[in-house]
Amino acid sequence: MAVVKLNNEITFALSVRDRHASAKWYEDMLGFELVHHIDEAGWSEVKTMTEGVTLGLGEQTEPVPGNAVPVFGIDDITTARNALEAAGVKFDGPTDTVEGMVSTATFYDPDGNAFMLAQDLTR
Repeated sequence: MAVVKLNNEITFALSVRDRHASAKWYEDMLGFELVHHIDEAGWSEVKTMTEGVTLGLGEQTEPVPGNAVPVFGIDDITTARNALEAAGVKFDGPTDTVEGMVSTATFYDPDGNAFMLAQDLTR
């Protein structure tokens, strides 16, 4: 039985050295489409060819290859987080919110793999 119901959106979050250059590379090499650059958050997104799937590019001084974190869209992050925590799921700190944009919360599966919930606040 599922504790939370995810929506039909998933973002694979990648660490990159230069978000703008990486977004351009994904556009030119794979035909992905730029969704947006959010410079104040150090974040960019490109839409893949698969409906509901985007790549999120988080700027890091020293990115670590192979560190993709699946980010699942959720309609109500507070309710979902409360339900997961009640079921014993561990989270990495508090929910982060960029007002008017997004709220995110990182959590771990039993083997320590990182996942993230994200509630779109632009709707």
